[in-house]
Amino acid sequence: MKFIFRNIFIILIYIILYIPIIILVVNSFNLSIFGYKWHGLTLQWYDLLLKNDSLIDSAIHSLILGSCSSIISTILGTLVAVILYFYEFRFKKFITSMLFIIIIIPDIVLAISLLLLFVFLKIELGFYSLLIAHITFSLPIVVVIIYTRIKDFDVKILEAARDLSASEFIILKKIILPLLSPSIVSSWLLTMTLSMDDVIISSFITGPSYEILPLKIYSMVKIGISPEVNAIAAILLLFSFIFLFISEWITKKYI
Repeated sequence: MKFIFRNIFIILIYIILYIPIIILVVNSFNLSIFGYKWHGLTLQWYDLLLKNDSLIDSAIHSLILGSCSSIISTILGTLVAVILYFYEFRFKKFITSMLFIIIIIPDIVLAISLLLLFVFLKIELGFYSLLIAHITFSLPIVVVIIYTRIKDFDVKILEAARDLSASEFIILKKIILPLLSPSIVSSWLLTMTLSMDDVIISSFITGPSYEILPLKIYSMVKIGISPEVNAIAAILLLFSFIFLFISEWITKKYI
């Protein structure tokens, strides 16, 4: 009896969690504009989406921004994690704690702080301000993921390499980076997803000349959810699942 109730409870929780997503995906194929009733299967909203130049431009901007910010934050985050783990220096604990503060700080606070910084430095709001902002909130997450992976290393491998007179660069290139490669790829996928999903910080930092997809969708939703929004949300959901499956596959295969 306990087994039955436990399974029913879990199924109910999953139904509650996924009902909104299922409604969204189903409505993206619904002929009805308002989506309250099923009027038949259609792909016209996806066709309209492909003909919407402003949405396509925003999606391209988001892909460029997400790719650049995730690549830079992954490279920097990997180097920071390696330095924090393998080297001793003053204020090491303080620097590590500061990274965690960036993760837990409310987005609205981080957004206002970055905006004040850009205004003070007279940096024009647009692509580069968005890039710096996205690197700022992605970098600590990469450091935590890579640092956690490094802690699981077998130290004897590194000691053996040093006994064989391998330089620090060779150890990094031949041992550390190959062992870290699954976590590096997972970090890139996660930061790419975070960049594509951010609305709060980006809404403060962006300028009128550079619009990204999350802000475009947010502005469209203000006047009502159109079928095109359902279609693009379904596509983003598909990409999220693909990213998740790739990350899980890498984790199971190499970790």
